Amino acid sequence: MRRLVSARLDVDIVEPTTLEFQIAVAPHPGTTVSETLSFLLDGTQIYAQEISGEHGNRIHKFECGVGNLQTYYDATIDGNTYPAPVTDYDQSVYLRPSRYAECDKFFGFAATEFGQYSESSVLLEKVSAWVGARLQYVPGSSDPIDGAADTLLAGRGVCRDYSHLVVAMLRAVNVPARLVAVYAPGCDPMDFHAVAEAFVDGVWRVVDATCLAPRSTLVRIATGRDAADTAFLDNHGGRIILNSAQVTAIVDGPLPIDDITELVSIT
Repeated sequence: MRRLVSARLDVDIVEPTTLEFQIAVAPHPGTTVSETLSFLLDGTQIYAQEISGEHGNRIHKFECGVGNLQTYYDATIDGNTYPAPVTDYDQSVYLRPSRYAECDKFFGFAATEFGQYSESSVLLEKVSAWVGARLQYVPGSSDPIDGAADTLLAGRGVCRDYSHLVVAMLRAVNVPARLVAVYAPGCDPMDFHAVAEAFVDGVWRVVDATCLAPRSTLVRIATGRDAADTAFLDNHGGRIILNSAQVTAIVDGPLPIDDITELVSIT
């Protein structure tokens, strides 16, 4: 499989600040990846420090003065990667409550809804379908500080909100779960996408309750407890204005059919 992805960000820097971007794809062992990344402040190239995070997250960090910042990223990924590695630490930390996936608020509720499903594929299908049926996908309907409980009460949200609720429910029934920021060929509306990953039967499996893109085409960008670990842009200091973010992700050939009853991994 060949996937082509890109991101274009237009940001006005109102006050000097430090910026961190997570838009470059994570390492995909077993594939061939070619990419370009550039940051231009009023047309002048800025060189970023690349910081390696957990699970191959690539943070590009730099200090930025006042002006207009244009960010360009393009990547081509040929082939399929190996299964995501698993550590004992992962199986511990991804059972814990986190900022946006407060699973401790759902223990009793999740046990009642999903406690009877012992088979992994059935459990993931039921959680995905349950979240998908109870939420309405409405762009702009949620706040950046909304967690899973806020999303359930509101009954609407975007991909990160769906994923936070899925992660919280799975952790509440003792399934390690985490959030993954991805490029998603076929996603409509096209944007940076967020999905959940659940650890079942020794393998990380994708759960996407939005059903907006085929899971087998996803390209991993960043992985973490929730959106606090995977944001495409973090600002530390002065004020900035995000004017636009344009994302593309396509596959070379027809999009595959996705069946939520099947166990799928990011490849």
